[in-house]
Amino acid sequence: MNKAVERVVIVGGGTAGWLAASLLATSRRAKAAPLSVTVIEAPDVAIVGVGEGTWPTMRSTLQTIGLDEGAFLAACDGAFKQASRFDGWVDGSAGDSYLHPFTTPPPVPTGELLAAWQASAPDQPFAAAMSAQAAVCMDHLAPRQRAMPDYQGAANYAYHFAAEKFAALLSAHATQALGVEHIRARVTAARRSANGDIAAVITADGDEIAGDLFIDCTGFKGLLIDGELGVEWIDRGDHAFNDRAIASQVPVPPGSPIASQTIATAHEAGWIWDIGLPSRRGIGCVYSSRFMDAERAEAILRDYIARELPGAIPEEGASGVPIKHISFRTGHRARFWEKNCLSIGLAAGFIEPLEASAIVLIELSLRALTDNFPADRAAMDIHAARFNKLFRYRWDRIVDFLKLHYVLSRRDEPYWRVHRDPDHIPPHLADLLTLWRDQPPSSSDFPYVDEIFSAESHQYILYGMGFPAPAGWPASDRALAALAEMRQRARTLAAGLPTNRAYLDTLAADRVAAE
Repeated sequence: MNKAVERVVIVGGGTAGWLAASLLATSRRAKAAPLSVTVIEAPDVAIVGVGEGTWPTMRSTLQTIGLDEGAFLAACDGAFKQASRFDGWVDGSAGDSYLHPFTTPPPVPTGELLAAWQASAPDQPFAAAMSAQAAVCMDHLAPRQRAMPDYQGAANYAYHFAAEKFAALLSAHATQALGVEHIRARVTAARRSANGDIAAVITADGDEIAGDLFIDCTGFKGLLIDGELGVEWIDRGDHAFNDRAIASQVPVPPGSPIASQTIATAHEAGWIWDIGLPSRRGIGCVYSSRFMDAERAEAILRDYIARELPGAIPEEGASGVPIKHISFRTGHRARFWEKNCLSIGLAAGFIEPLEASAIVLIELSLRALTDNFPADRAAMDIHAARFNKLFRYRWDRIVDFLKLHYVLSRRDEPYWRVHRDPDHIPPHLADLLTLWRDQPPSSSDFPYVDEIFSAESHQYILYGMGFPAPAGWPASDRALAALAEMRQRARTLAAGLPTNRAYLDTLAADRVAAE
């Protein structure tokens, strides 16, 4: 029997669940369509607060749901993110570092820009030549001044924030401002309709919550998409080897610099993330259990903390930093939308935390849902088929892009050598690498609207890691002029922007004074 989709039930909270609730409630209000949104959140599931990184899409997301930017930053111990920096990924030598900024190169044919770069400043890193944002990041500068309107900046930016505080902020906003119903209960079962749809979920207290569309945000458990509907998991461990992480939070002294980028430092069998917030740094070690055991990974993490944050914890030292061991499956669902259930976040899949792909996938999933929301059950299977095709493509491109960081490395440890083995390189990526010997990455290689990682992102990784630029392009006058203009832009921004610390401390002081 066909019926209108009027009740959305989201099982699970966290970033995925509360973003889903907020965006659905906002979008349906704008369309004046009747829709109830309910979040069922287990009271005993803790959020791992390791420090999250996002993409610039988050600015539009927060603005859409009606959050004040300053309030968001203050509530979530937030900071600005303008890039990802990769240390030690090429060969592990001193000075081995490159940047993937959020600002794209000048709008000049890439081949001409590469030739101009090599002709005018061959010793300058690719990102520094192509983007003024590299200079901003080097000096720990904010991307905006306080007088600018919310969500606007002199440079493109995203955020770092405390995940547990972000979920709490979204929950309060969704329930108090957007009319979302919040039920604290643990879902233990589901009742199915004759056609196989989920008719209702059942809590540990025996209550039934009925819905027309269910969104599974229950993390790796996949309570509905897996436990109830049995959608299989596609393992991508043949290409992406990492399956373990150790997370820590390290307090920082007042007034200490706040980095403008996520820092990813390679080690013998994985890498370390370092995310700076006003009060702490979220630091973690990602590794492959095939190449390293937990004891060695923990030693690498503690050594990094002792080296990078001397004196931050003088009483205990690095050995006293609390840590949390995390195991994760590497892969994604064969289908993300099955019958009347859509999986979002970790329930849909996970590769690794490199390049902050997890949250942007949540945002893109919700945009696809809200832009093409099924009016009734008869249309739902069509929407589901389109969604599944699009997001299988997106997961494949994520695997390709993350793998690119590894296959270009010249590090000689077993873990890194196996990454370069042709048997472990996705065929699509191998084809692109062949093409890119003769021509730089372009939009022809990435034809979809809203590609997660654009041609420009691939350029920053390729040429940041020393991939040879294709020959035969001229160092045109327009390309040389564009790079000269970029150098001037860098000087202008460096002179006019506050540091991240000064911006965020002033913001916090102003909010206290206003209360």
